Amino acid sequence: QLKVVESGGGLVQQDGSLRLSCSASGFTLHSGYAVGWFRQAPGKEREGVSCIAPTDGSTYYADSVKGRFTISRDNAENMVYLQMNSLKPEDTGVYYCAVEEVYIGALQITHWCDGKSYDYDWGQGTQVTVSS
Repeated sequence: QLKVVESGGGLVQQDGSLRLSCSASGFTLHSGYAVGWFRQAPGKEREGVSCIAPTDGSTYYADSVKGRFTISRDNAENMVYLQMNSLKPEDTGVYYCAVEEVYIGALQITHWCDGKSYDYDWGQGTQVTVSS
């Protein structure tokens, strides 16, 4: 099982920003691994927020976060980030990083980012709370 650890969550006011980090242990995130951010709000199913494909760097964003969130890799640091701007109360939830060693690109990253269809390894999650 691949190990990833999330950090960077916290309490922020509406319209504020946070940057979440996903660090890998024992493997190289940019080498053949799809990586994604998912979130689960209280009483709701976990949903894909943003994912990045390993073969071509293609990205997926949920409609609710387009224009506000940005996923990025730092190969030197072996990290993947989720920059979250203009946060809204509905962004509140536990944010999870997931990875999988899988050969996918632009055509598959949206499907991978449903969080259900592949064999993911999950982090423990980090809480994000946005107050109004």
